[in-house]
Amino acid sequence: MESGAAVLLVAIVDMSAADPAAGRRYEDAVLALLPRHGGSLEKRLHSTDAHAEVHLIRFTSRSGYESFMVDPSRLALRAELGTVAPTTRVIEVDG
Repeated sequence: MESGAAVLLVAIVDMSAADPAAGRRYEDAVLALLPRHGGSLEKRLHSTDAHAEVHLIRFTSRSGYESFMVDPSRLALRAELGTVAPTTRVIEVDG
């Protein structure tokens, strides 16, 4: 896919059982970084047990998604959490 085309993603986020609240705070912080990279959160769903989330995220371009993934602020937030950082599966979808 070309770097200028929009990208629609579904992210399935699993919080660490050791500290799910820290994972939610991390997600709050990194999702706030999306606009820097032409991204927007279209939907955020929480599991009934608060241990998982599903996000629908759109980027105006693939390069925006790629720049989000290496954003120093995002990487620093993730490093701060260490072993209690959430694990995420990202699926690119049509939409």
